[in-house]
Amino acid sequence: MGRRNGAGESNGVTSSPGGSNGGGYENYNMPDGNFGEPNGSYSYYSSANSGGGPGGYYDGGRQGASGGISGNRNGSGKPPRKKKKSRAGDVISIIVMAAAFCVFIYAGYMLYGYYKEYQKVDEEYLNLATSYATDETETEDLDALEEAFENDSAAQVINGREVQTVEVEGEEVSLPVMVNPIDFESLKEVNSDIVGWLKIRALDLSYPVVQGEDNDYYLHRSFEQEDLFAGCLFMHYENKSDYTDQNTIIYGHNMKNGSMFGTLKKFRDEEVYETSKYFWIYTEDIIYQYRIFSARVVDKVGQTYQIVFSTDEFEEFLTTAVEESEVDNSTVSVTTEDKVVTLSTCTGDSATRFVVQGKLVQMYASLVEDEEE
Repeated sequence: MGRRNGAGESNGVTSSPGGSNGGGYENYNMPDGNFGEPNGSYSYYSSANSGGGPGGYYDGGRQGASGGISGNRNGSGKPPRKKKKSRAGDVISIIVMAAAFCVFIYAGYMLYGYYKEYQKVDEEYLNLATSYATDETETEDLDALEEAFENDSAAQVINGREVQTVEVEGEEVSLPVMVNPIDFESLKEVNSDIVGWLKIRALDLSYPVVQGEDNDYYLHRSFEQEDLFAGCLFMHYENKSDYTDQNTIIYGHNMKNGSMFGTLKKFRDEEVYETSKYFWIYTEDIIYQYRIFSARVVDKVGQTYQIVFSTDEFEEFLTTAVEESEVDNSTVSVTTEDKVVTLSTCTGDSATRFVVQGKLVQMYASLVEDEEE
């Protein structure tokens, strides 16, 4: 605190002679920020007495009417210096902002790329469906047919159909005829690797199925064999293309927009499963009808992906599939005499897969509409 009486110095401020009754300076150091003063000091000059008089002034080194000088805390008489911002801090801030901007641009670019990929998938396969596949309901009442199998009256429906002799596993068999809604002749001109067309009515899913020389080729190639992240539905390269193995495996990506096998997990919903418990695979000569008996998460390696089994192995394979199923399979029986198709997709966990499995319940001889006429 400054002196009230007599001449002297207080905190670097020179006071003129005088006390409370004479002209002079008073300097009171206040806590920082009081009265809004930058340095927290409060100074004034009085020409007469402590009651104040003309010419008083506040700090900052300004001269009053009596010519007195009051300094700042350092006694310099100059305004306090402002602290310079750290140049290093400025550089770091700029770098952080630039990095954030780059991340934002990159994320936007990636999202745009994903959008274009999804758009390409939808456009390409929609074009295939409209160009090479007709609505099978125009020629077949599949609801009635599936219901007949559920009510154990399939024999009555099947026996009433026209039959045709075809070769199955080297033997000639008579099969009921069904009009084939897929133009395989034209599809083979686009890609000779086609081995079927899968339709899952409960999911409104309809795609061609191909088979490559390995399981990598169609992982990120379209049916037209162009680069496409979503790839194509493809059969395991070691399977027989006529679906006669004990376990035929078809792979598809779990796409976020629901394309490929992106909706396969919907079979966990009982309402979806009740909509249709069957899936269909159309080929050039035979149409296959499969009854779904299992939907579940499995390890990415193991029996699920085995193709050929001993009798005991196959029984174990079927028992596990039935017991671990997330869908109700109480009304369907599966035996070692059955042929199974496993539809497989990823789950987001690199160690697991989601599969839907169906057993073959009926084959139909394929009839092309032109042949019918």
